[in-house]
Amino acid sequence: MTLMPHRRTLSRQKTLDFLGDLAREKEPDSYSLYLTAGHSPVETENNLKDINLPFEETSSLAKIIDKSPTGAIVFGNPDGIFLLIPPFPIAQTLLIRELDTENLESILTKDHTIGLVLVRLGAYGVGVCRGENLVSSKVGTGNIHARHKKGGSSAHRFERRRDKQIEYFLTRVCQRAREHLEPHLKALDYLVYSGARETIRELQKQCDFLGKLKTTTLPPLLDIPDPRLTVLKDTVRQVWSSTLYEWHEAD
Repeated sequence: MTLMPHRRTLSRQKTLDFLGDLAREKEPDSYSLYLTAGHSPVETENNLKDINLPFEETSSLAKIIDKSPTGAIVFGNPDGIFLLIPPFPIAQTLLIRELDTENLESILTKDHTIGLVLVRLGAYGVGVCRGENLVSSKVGTGNIHARHKKGGSSAHRFERRRDKQIEYFLTRVCQRAREHLEPHLKALDYLVYSGARETIRELQKQCDFLGKLKTTTLPPLLDIPDPRLTVLKDTVRQVWSSTLYEWHEAD
C-alpha cells in the first residue's frame, strides 16, 4: 500500500470537528496511539511498531513525532493514518485498539488559562486568555534606535545608549507582564512566548518575575509581526491550533 502524506493546521473547533467525525467511524482494525513528548527516537519507533505500520510510514511518522514538544496521537484505520500534534502536552503514553478520541477531546474542551508574552524590540503585548477569550491584555511600544552602521567612538556611545533603551524597554515589558499575569497565577495552566527568539531570551534573563514562574511553558511562536492587539488575538488562535498529518492510500 502506498500512502500519500498531507499536512494542515486546524483551529480548536476544526480539531474537535475532525475528532467527532473520526469517532463516528467504527472500522475494524482501528487504533489510537497516544505518545507523550520526550521519548528517544528508538522508543518512538518501538511504540510505532506496536501498531504494525510499514517501515516507510514508521520512519516518516517517527521523524515528525520526535520534533514535537507536546507529544502526538496516531489514529489509524484501514483507509489511512492520521498523526495529530496537539497544542497542549499529552499526559500518558497509551495504545487503544479502537478509534478513541476522548483523551484528546478532554484536553481541547477544557478552557485552559494561558499567559501570553509577545515581544520584539520596540513593541510588546501581554495578556491572559481563558479558552480562546482574552480576559486581560496590554500592548505597547518603546523607542529603540536602529544599530549604528559607522565605526568610531560615536558608534560606541550610540550602542551604549541603545543598550540602555533596550534595558528600559524590557523592564517595562516585565512590569506589564507582572501586572497582567500575577492576578491569574493560581489559575494559570500554561505560559507561551511569541516574537523574536533573542529578545525573548533577554526578557527572561532580565525579568525576575518571569524567570521564577513555575508555570508550564508551551513552545514559542516565533514567526509573528510586531505585537498589536490584533496580533495578540491571533496568537490565541495559534496557541489553540493543532497540526494534522494524513496518510491516505494513493489512487
